[in-house]
Amino acid sequence: MPKRLTVVVSQGQSNNPAKRKLEEDIVASLLFEPGIEVTIVPHLYDLKADGPGIMGLQAITTDFVVISWLYERATRWTLDRNNIRGKEGTTLLVHETDEDEDDLLDDEPADEDKLRVIENRPLPNRFIYCIDLRVSNNVEEFVDEVKRIQKEISTQVVQLGGLGVAPSPTPQQLARVANPTNDTALKEGGELEAPKAIEPLRIEEDATRRWYPVIDYSRCTNCMECIDFCLFGVYGVDGVETILVEMPDNCRKGCPACSRVCPENAIIFPQHKTPTIAGSDEVAGGGLKIDLSQLFGKPQEDEKSLDTAVRERDEQLLLAGREAVGEAVGVPKRQAEKDDRAKDELDDLIDAVDELDI
Repeated sequence: MPKRLTVVVSQGQSNNPAKRKLEEDIVASLLFEPGIEVTIVPHLYDLKADGPGIMGLQAITTDFVVISWLYERATRWTLDRNNIRGKEGTTLLVHETDEDEDDLLDDEPADEDKLRVIENRPLPNRFIYCIDLRVSNNVEEFVDEVKRIQKEISTQVVQLGGLGVAPSPTPQQLARVANPTNDTALKEGGELEAPKAIEPLRIEEDATRRWYPVIDYSRCTNCMECIDFCLFGVYGVDGVETILVEMPDNCRKGCPACSRVCPENAIIFPQHKTPTIAGSDEVAGGGLKIDLSQLFGKPQEDEKSLDTAVRERDEQLLLAGREAVGEAVGVPKRQAEKDDRAKDELDDLIDAVDELDI
């Protein structure tokens, strides 16, 4: 018998008919699957910490699946910031990645000497599986993946007769099988009823669009560069001096500056249009900071990450009626001291390419 599994469908922020249809078709298909319970919530990122949506998710104590319009990594750490935690379940329905990009990330050195915050955070003994609704338009692919996950987590049923050969049935048992007397027995020539759909649990919440950072603690080293750089009181520390997003709604809408200065790509803005900032797994595994497309003639649309972050922060300070500070406040030491070091061969190569008229 399949293990009971809760599937949470997080709706999109807009009423796009195509997105709504995909959500509803997935829900409708899952309702007829044995052992599957479906919960529908508004967009996960917009839920308030003390609202019915988060409280409903916190009430789930076993393995569960979240299907949302976010990158898997963004979903996982948005749940985490709301004290909804578990071990990372592996999903096979994911965004396709270029093989060359995979090889490049595999070749990068792993910073094994760096202590990550997650290493000191115990996780509940359960699995959370996150699926991005943008990976496919095929309802069956989502249903098949949920069924695969359910099969994966289902416990093996051990025969009551023991681990050896099952005992032979007695004559009395054979007689009861041939002529059942219970009310639920299927009569001769009868037909099995089609399984009845179980209504999904819909959690309503007046969720408005929000903008705030989410910290990936599997990458965060607690370096505090984000709290030094942000001047809007978004970040704080907990009782053991670990960085956290303390005042999320203090964040300036559309500003991802702190994400750009994070040396570990640990700060996610799930709604940002740039995958590297929105939580794409393609960049989660490495710290490659060079945009190789700039080396091959692509027009440079933005400045360096630090310059962009400083500009974005100054814009928000001015909009808030405060003075711009430029690089005078919160600039990471690793960036401030960079110009004092002698250039290496890569710097010379980049300078040479910049001088080419291509």
